[in-house]
Amino acid sequence: MLKKLDILIIRSFVGPFVVTFFVSLFVLVMQFFWLYMDELIGKGLSIWMILQLLVYMSTTLVPLALPLSILLASIMTFGDMGENFELVAIKSSGISLLRFMRPLAIFILGVCGLAFIFNNNIIPVANLKALSLLYDVRNSKPTLNIKPDQFNNDIQGFSIRVGSKDKDGYTIHDILIYDHTDLVGNNKVILAKEGVMMPTADKQALIFRLKDGWRYEETYEHNTHAADYPQTRMHFARWDKVFDLSAFNFTRTNQDLFKNAYQMMDASQLSDAIDSIKHTRSGTTGAAGALLAPYISLTNSTKDAEKISAALSKDTIAPKKYSGTFLNYLPAGKRLATLQTTNNNIRNLKSTLDNNNLMDKLQRENLLKFSVEYHRKFTLTFACMLLFLIGAPLGAIIRKGGLGMPLVFAVAFFITFHILNITGEKLAKSATLPPWGGMWMSTAILFPIAIWLIVTARNDSRIFTKEMYMKVWRAITNRLPQKTKTIA
Repeated sequence: MLKKLDILIIRSFVGPFVVTFFVSLFVLVMQFFWLYMDELIGKGLSIWMILQLLVYMSTTLVPLALPLSILLASIMTFGDMGENFELVAIKSSGISLLRFMRPLAIFILGVCGLAFIFNNNIIPVANLKALSLLYDVRNSKPTLNIKPDQFNNDIQGFSIRVGSKDKDGYTIHDILIYDHTDLVGNNKVILAKEGVMMPTADKQALIFRLKDGWRYEETYEHNTHAADYPQTRMHFARWDKVFDLSAFNFTRTNQDLFKNAYQMMDASQLSDAIDSIKHTRSGTTGAAGALLAPYISLTNSTKDAEKISAALSKDTIAPKKYSGTFLNYLPAGKRLATLQTTNNNIRNLKSTLDNNNLMDKLQRENLLKFSVEYHRKFTLTFACMLLFLIGAPLGAIIRKGGLGMPLVFAVAFFITFHILNITGEKLAKSATLPPWGGMWMSTAILFPIAIWLIVTARNDSRIFTKEMYMKVWRAITNRLPQKTKTIA
């Protein structure tokens, strides 16, 4: 009987889990496109390129969609069984809630293992593909779009304006072109009454076939007043002006440039990188003494410096009293040189120490980022089990199936988990909390709530039912008149 019951609960869970997973993933992907819509529109991306970006970003969002789908499916499954009195029948037969949750807990444990493998091996590759592709898309130029009565500066070195365009989109009138390729201003100007825009077959160039126009060119000569520049004017009946469009081509950046980023590493690579950063940082901190040595002679390991240090430590040298500053005891011709040398040494020392401090700061920030990413591999995996432990007893308590009440509770708990997770990550990256403390903060806060919900569900508490709160409200309202009469 128990085996059949185990199969029943797993079957009841798998259906809502698969549906909610893909719905959650779709919503998160649409959120991504909504955020980056302005940067993607007008880039002339092919359908294949958009599909690639969609697949890569969907893969990177799986660790976020998976806990949400588990939470929602758990509430829906147990809520539906509670609404149909199946939980009551199961409990009346002597089977506890924890025993009833056991097959799903084993199933979710397997999902957690698969989630860790996916998060550790697939996500770094997906991040590399997605972020490099997104970088290329965001830095690519938009497609050329010449509008009437507007200057277009998309083609480097040229400013183009057309007075009007015919309905065919190719025939143009009243053309004005400023040629800035010589980098000396508007020394080349082209005017034409009409023309035709014709892209080449390979889309690498755009041809303006101009008719009935003039070309004006001023020749720049050195040491000549601008008003005296010689000007050449030439009329043409038809002339082809070719513009290079190769800069508008979509080019891919070498992905090896992104491989050292912490988002592109698995747990073992992150661990090695963390050890390497710690070793480098200890060397940077220990180098401070070596940086000071050229400027402070007492720190040098010379025999004279050792003798002076030993004498000073034993007070064998009687202190001598000086009146005035040290400069008064220097020759007049050496004072300025001494001040300049001292000032330069102090500036060089400050600059050297500032650079060393900046290097240590960057290494500390990198150490925090790598450590946070290392703990993320485990926290998002454990989140699947945590949200199941919240969703299963919560569904048994509210006893409502479908997408109504379960969706409300699932969204509320997931938003709480997500906010706590983001807050902990920011606290960890700002060094307010250690990386392990910030990344596990949401788990530490929500785990006691999960235990409380399990205990409450085992005791058949009705804390989330409307009848209980109505009963409490009626008890309060019934007591108010009695207190009023007593006071009167």
